[in-house]
Amino acid sequence: MIRLLNKFRRDRRGNFGMMTAILLIPMLASAGLAIDYTRISEVKVQLQNAADAASVGTIAQQSQAVYTAISMAADGPVKSVEGQAESFFKGNVQSPTASYLTEVKADVEKSGSEVTSKLSYTATVPTTFMRIFGYDNVTLSGQANSIIQTATFMDFYLLLDNTPSMGIAATQAGINTMIAKTPDSCAFACHDDSANGNDNFAIAKANNVTLRIDVVAQAVKDLMTTAADPDIRHYNDQFRMAIYTFGEHAEEPGLMEVAPLSDDLTNQASLASNIQLMTIPYQGYNNDQITSFDNALTGLNNIIGTPGVGNSSDSPQKWVFMVSDGVGDSYKPATCTERTTSGRCQEPIDLTYCQKLKDRGVKIAVLYTTYLPIPNNSWYMSWIAPFQNDIGPRMQSCATPGYFFEVSPSDGISEAMSALFKKIVMAPRITS
Repeated sequence: MIRLLNKFRRDRRGNFGMMTAILLIPMLASAGLAIDYTRISEVKVQLQNAADAASVGTIAQQSQAVYTAISMAADGPVKSVEGQAESFFKGNVQSPTASYLTEVKADVEKSGSEVTSKLSYTATVPTTFMRIFGYDNVTLSGQANSIIQTATFMDFYLLLDNTPSMGIAATQAGINTMIAKTPDSCAFACHDDSANGNDNFAIAKANNVTLRIDVVAQAVKDLMTTAADPDIRHYNDQFRMAIYTFGEHAEEPGLMEVAPLSDDLTNQASLASNIQLMTIPYQGYNNDQITSFDNALTGLNNIIGTPGVGNSSDSPQKWVFMVSDGVGDSYKPATCTERTTSGRCQEPIDLTYCQKLKDRGVKIAVLYTTYLPIPNNSWYMSWIAPFQNDIGPRMQSCATPGYFFEVSPSDGISEAMSALFKKIVMAPRITS
């Protein structure tokens, strides 16, 4: 008997099968846990996405009546829209996830012009394989917060480049027409006072060529209509607009007021008709040095008062809304960012003067009307082409982050200007 017991003890045959049997349960349990974990993770993602959408949507995507109710509410909880936030959340949760929800709670609170919307949830998700270990379900919870400025008061100072470079045709077809029709094959409709009405500007008008400055003027009118929309403007004095150009005549350069700061947007739209291409007394006047972003931005900096927080008409935010093709041409022998000739500086916008405004708390929105190449023009090839690829990036750096648009004049400046404006005034953000 002793020999048989010793023989059995020393026998190792079949140990793999025994070990497999022993490990089979934890192996299957691990696989099951992975399946449960994946499903629970998918439920969590769906719930969090719905919470994010509800948090933002409650205060940014609801009807005008809801938005107005929020804007007019006193500081503190805004109970009238919290139920709608919860409904918004549930409407974005698919079955069967919706059946797992055990609690949904919305909190909407106003403080001044700032409204915070918080959506929190709890869900109990049933398990399958985890039941082996005694876990019949897993509890999930989460929340999403968003903030929006409601009825933020803002002053906009529109700075419109109306210098001769904005006299280029707005489309390639227009450029081709100007090259074909002008005696000097020039794509620019220079408004030359010495020509007695027989300049390239007259040729453009006679051939129905739309110039870049024409498109900008119409875009400003359209912007006033957008800003007056009751879905956007909740108080008559919420937005004030001022319109400036680089000057009416090249021999009298400097910031020109087309329309003073006002909340009468209908009148501002009418005054936008006065946006005209700058005239020159004769070709080559002042060696063509008549586009100074430095002077224009410095002039605005002197005009714009101290920026406020935007919670009332007495403390408006301050915005410069600049529309330009981004190329300066001025006498600047010492600080030009590109090479010069006899002090003439042709360069992308100098960021020094953008930064001076930003340092004061003034925000800058930039609509860059793409500077179109003119490869058959020797001046362009010599002086602009070398930094063509830097024009757009420099304009973007001038803008407050997130408020830069680039658009070709043929692609819709009006639409781009309105879109940029809406982005400024209607931008909720998820905070956590």
